[in-house]
Amino acid sequence: GYFYHMMKQCRFSSKDLQGIEFIDSYYFNQAEYIRFNSTVGKFVGYTEHGVYNAEAWNSDAGILGQERGELERVCKPNADLHY
Repeated sequence: GYFYHMMKQCRFSSKDLQGIEFIDSYYFNQAEYIRFNSTVGKFVGYTEHGVYNAEAWNSDAGILGQERGELERVCKPNADLHY
C-alpha cells in the first residue's frame, strides 16, 4: 500500500514572537514532496510531483493566503503553551 500524511508544525526559536516559523509538510511513502514555510512565504516542491503542485498552489491566492495566515491564527496565540 501507499502511505500519505501531512504535518503542520510551529517552530519556536526564541520567546520573541518574531522567531516563530510555521511549516506545513506533505509526505508520500515517507518522502517529503512539498512544503510551505512561513519564512519563505510559499510552497516549495522537492519531487517532480511536488514542484508541479507547488506551482499550482502558489498561483492560487486562496490556498496561499490561508497558509500565510496560519502563523497568526495558530502559532502566535499558542506560543505561551509551548513555553
